[in-house]
Amino acid sequence: MNTKFKNNTSPLGFRSHKSYSPEDVWAAGGTTAFGSKNGQSNENMAEIFKEFPEVEPFTEEEWNNTLKSLKESK
Repeated sequence: MNTKFKNNTSPLGFRSHKSYSPEDVWAAGGTTAFGSKNGQSNENMAEIFKEFPEVEPFTEEEWNNTLKSLKESK
């Protein structure tokens, strides 16, 4: 899988890029403006996510057990 995200993790597991607070994001003009200022856009992110495989969080058996449990607990 080829993503456009850079791997900025150091050998110790800490990211080497700056973290931003919610106040920083709002001061930039909101999430869209903040992303634009950092070189990201909704279209760019949508393209990146298209590269990831779809993941089903539950197996068929887990879904059936969950639904059965919900019906029985009503």
